Amino acid sequence: MLAGAARSCGLDVLVAAPSWDASGSSAAVTAVESNGRPVCREVQLPGLEAPALAVEAAPAFIVRAALNGMFGPPPAVVLSGFNHGLNTGEAIIHSGTVGAALTAGIGGVPGAAFSMDVAAVPGEPVHWDTAAFVARSVVPWLLEAGTPVVLNVNVPNVKGEALRGLERAHLAPVGTVQTTVTAEGTGERVAARPAGRRPPPPGSDTALVAAGIASYTPIRSVTEDRDPPSGQAHPRI
Repeated sequence: MLAGAARSCGLDVLVAAPSWDASGSSAAVTAVESNGRPVCREVQLPGLEAPALAVEAAPAFIVRAALNGMFGPPPAVVLSGFNHGLNTGEAIIHSGTVGAALTAGIGGVPGAAFSMDVAAVPGEPVHWDTAAFVARSVVPWLLEAGTPVVLNVNVPNVKGEALRGLERAHLAPVGTVQTTVTAEGTGERVAARPAGRRPPPPGSDTALVAAGIASYTPIRSVTEDRDPPSGQAHPRI
């Protein structure tokens, strides 16, 4: 769905995605390699006329490989998602979807992580057309920003006519992120990190999505912290 939205924005698209569920992988660079290259295979995605690869690697590794030309010319923009479930608040540090977009930013390429609130009402149909509409609104802005920007975008699971807009959001405290948990003897299951016991602050990504509004938040990856407070001695050896 995201690849189709990118194509409708006039972009040439290459889909390169993990061959396993990489929820909760953050910016891990885990991969299976053979002869110095990540193991991957070509796949056909129904309804999409674009090359697609299933890669034995975490999302951030795939982005790093792409930026180094491993899958062809380096990308001009990296779009990650749509994630099945929200990635909001400070918990996004654990998100593989967000980790891929942040890795693009480190490489000097604009990126966006898109997530859909599919867990809002169990059994509710997923309105992917709404998510695609939001992506088609965000991608042109991302390309025209001038400097490489990384966005975290979350979309409520509502019909298009019920979407109440797209707004800049602050990161909620804690937030929600999808994680992969392996239970001994039973295989894998995916669980969502709870959004916290207190109501999310107004204007936060969690609050906006709950109100039927798509949210976007400009984010940055690892940055150097400020010096210790004035008067505090630096460590010495």
